[in-house]
Amino acid sequence: MNMIRTLALVVGCAAAAACSSANLPESQKLSSQKVGEIAARIEAQYPNLAQDKRDEVLRVVVRSLDEMVFVEGGTFEMGDFGWKCDFDPAEACTWPCGAPEDNLCNITMTGDAPPHTVELSSYHLAAKKTTLRDFDAYRATQNKEPVLAELRQRDRLKYLFDPKHPAPIKEWQEAKDYCQWLGSLSGYPVDLPTEAQWEFAARNRGEKILYPTDDGSLKLGKNYPDDDTETIRVDAFPPNALGLYLMTAGATEVVNDWYQADYFKHSPSKNPIGPKSGVGKVARGTNYVETPWISANTVLRRKQALSMNTHLFTDSFRCAVQLSERI
Repeated sequence: MNMIRTLALVVGCAAAAACSSANLPESQKLSSQKVGEIAARIEAQYPNLAQDKRDEVLRVVVRSLDEMVFVEGGTFEMGDFGWKCDFDPAEACTWPCGAPEDNLCNITMTGDAPPHTVELSSYHLAAKKTTLRDFDAYRATQNKEPVLAELRQRDRLKYLFDPKHPAPIKEWQEAKDYCQWLGSLSGYPVDLPTEAQWEFAARNRGEKILYPTDDGSLKLGKNYPDDDTETIRVDAFPPNALGLYLMTAGATEVVNDWYQADYFKHSPSKNPIGPKSGVGKVARGTNYVETPWISANTVLRRKQALSMNTHLFTDSFRCAVQLSERI
């Protein structure tokens, strides 16, 4: 991409005719004027950042918006809907998979996900977990080193730092800040998804799906990593029916909600956002160190500490645009 610093960007591309598309990355969803406005915000907010770094930030923001999947809202029964007791994780079947509906087993044994009705407005969810590459670009704007910089030169560990691996986090706030940073530069209301939004999307708009894969099953090496796989690229396997990649596997995903074990028993039915406070956040999905047939399902809730000792490849996130109309 050519240098961005042009008169059109300085004035924020106030008129579409003022924007030269040759100076801007192409977007699948945004007009050249909108891309120019984003470039102008980056220029104004980071005047001392090297031009190539600003160009990279612009690409990150535009690509992030382009990869947002619009999720049409609706009503669904959130929580543990039950599954047949003797099941094969590799079997793709439609609930209740031939079993009597009144004789199903709980999917999760934690007891914190009782079924309850939830109505959601439409929103957008990132097709992929945030990548290490994009997280590095964000940290550069904050005058921070890339995560785990001291380990990146070790030959035996270099495979962990593939730019398309999920971004590892140390603190929940890092994920929150990254999403809101995208929002501040893009002009859209970007944030972490809520727990209800994550589950609704993982279940293809609330269908009773056991695993959030392309066909609802777990087939190692085909739609889920092999046993000996550690961190993997965010688009390593086919997406689910909505076009969302790796909603399980690779790393868990923190969401916006505080965790509370009994929250589902009294949560509001419309657009729940979690308790007002707590001592941990909710995380969804699973990572590469767990037994997937137990933990990779669509309804398992996790209590995530606000801060950990280091950046962990087992924990990551994806962002959402809290907008009910299409971008």
